[in-house]
Amino acid sequence: MLSLETFPVGPLGCNCSLLWDPATGLGVVVDPGGDGAKIRKRVEALGFKVTALLHTHAHFDHVGATRELQDLWQCPAHLHGDDTFLIEALSQQTGMFGMPAIPQPEMTGLHAGDCHLDLTTLHTPGHTPGSCCFHGGFARGQVLLAGDTLFRGGVGRTDLWGGSWDLLEQSIRRELYVLDGATLVIPGHGPATTIGEEAGKNPFVRA
Repeated sequence: MLSLETFPVGPLGCNCSLLWDPATGLGVVVDPGGDGAKIRKRVEALGFKVTALLHTHAHFDHVGATRELQDLWQCPAHLHGDDTFLIEALSQQTGMFGMPAIPQPEMTGLHAGDCHLDLTTLHTPGHTPGSCCFHGGFARGQVLLAGDTLFRGGVGRTDLWGGSWDLLEQSIRRELYVLDGATLVIPGHGPATTIGEEAGKNPFVRA
């Protein structure tokens, strides 16, 4: 079973998740949005080797430490190809929000159905064209790393580059609300929730 630890990083408090298999000592980092030194120290303390950096989407607050950690660990960084244009426009993204420039990482493709450490990739466009969620089983049960697609009592905004409300709603209904209601949801920002809680009570999209 995979182990999981999540903590906020970067100026916007992106939830960065560390996932690793204690039996093999291998793991991945999901959404290294900033504070590269903090992420590195936690990985070293937990004692696993990072084999890949995974990204739910390419907004600057989710890729802030990607290049730094990619260079440190010499590992691939994966992103859905539909968000490539956002990586190419990182300077425009940070400039729009008055944030410091971010080194542009080298990304390789991520596709629906891809598996990394038994994490299945779900393509969930809407917040961005290439938004993805990662779903898998852990000691605590089923977990969904939802990025900025689904939040506790909220959903991702669709007024930024390439956003689409219709696609977001479809993604949540077709890909997320079909999961077991007890599935723990770790959003891209803020507190965790469950699929059942959001499917029944989310004020924006319900099952």
